[in-house]
Amino acid sequence: MAVQERTTEAFVERAVADLAACYGGVMVSIGHKLGLYRALAGQGPLSSLELAARTTTEERYVREWLNSQVVAGYIDYHDESETYELPPEHVPVLADEESPVFMPPGFEIPASMWFDQERALEAFRTGEGVPWADHDSRLQCGVAALYRNGYRASLVPEWLPSLDGVVEKLERGALVADVGSGHGHSTVLMASAFPRSRFVGFDTHAESIEAARAHAEAAGVADRVEFQAADARSYPGTGYDLICFFDCLHDLGDPVGAAQRAHEALADDGTLMLVEPYAGDAVTENLGPIGRVYYSASTTICVAHSRSEEVGLALGAQAGPARLTDVLLEAGFRSVSCVHRTPFNIVLEARR
Repeated sequence: MAVQERTTEAFVERAVADLAACYGGVMVSIGHKLGLYRALAGQGPLSSLELAARTTTEERYVREWLNSQVVAGYIDYHDESETYELPPEHVPVLADEESPVFMPPGFEIPASMWFDQERALEAFRTGEGVPWADHDSRLQCGVAALYRNGYRASLVPEWLPSLDGVVEKLERGALVADVGSGHGHSTVLMASAFPRSRFVGFDTHAESIEAARAHAEAAGVADRVEFQAADARSYPGTGYDLICFFDCLHDLGDPVGAAQRAHEALADDGTLMLVEPYAGDAVTENLGPIGRVYYSASTTICVAHSRSEEVGLALGAQAGPARLTDVLLEAGFRSVSCVHRTPFNIVLEARR
């Protein structure tokens, strides 16, 4: 009995920690949207009154928020001066919106999952799906903002160079399709780096297409980038030198069909680049916080969207390289290899 009590107590502590993290996500979102983290960054110790004045907020609310951040370990507290300080090591995560590890937008994703809970419950009961467009808008915006900085850090300097001969083609001038382009951050990044190439982004979500066009205009690449509404199995065009899927193939109802369309649309010497969430091939290889995030999001978002489309294969966000390789080989690709890994992504290269 004593062993059981100790085990239960330990698990209660873990569950309370998870509950605290849920509360903490709300605090992070508030801190980001009110500019509290930005106002603290690089300023040394500040009182709650000083922070409130700098952010045009009310001191009593700010003080309580600051204390929540202190007990979470996000902000330091100086007892003698009763001041608060954002450690410089935390600035890239909480205050630098250009940092590849900037995290506040990520908390919009579980917020959308809570708002969509009734849809998720119904999907569990019926086996039906929930299309991407039917989710709360926090999902699309949160995913786009969270992934943007990771793509900025890795896509051009690391992922594209890992592909055989692709950078040279892009520098000379290539035709590229970005399937499931979302808000267009990946497409715009490539277009900015390779001005001699042309890029087409395809997506089925109208609001994302409009956002992508605005991002292309703002980046000054609209002359060589276009975004079209099209399905992954039927988008127009052939002779693409590079076709990309960024964190989206596993969401599709028919990933084999989408890969077959890519196989048809590529030039004879073209390349498919598949970027997917990091995963091993077995559940036990995905233990830890990253696997937990991906499996949880996959339950209500990735599997749900796949089930909303024809076939509904529901690969899930943790499909793993072996299962993804099987999909590409079934689609007709003759060679598939994993060419790059990060803590958050794997990159597969497939050739005709």
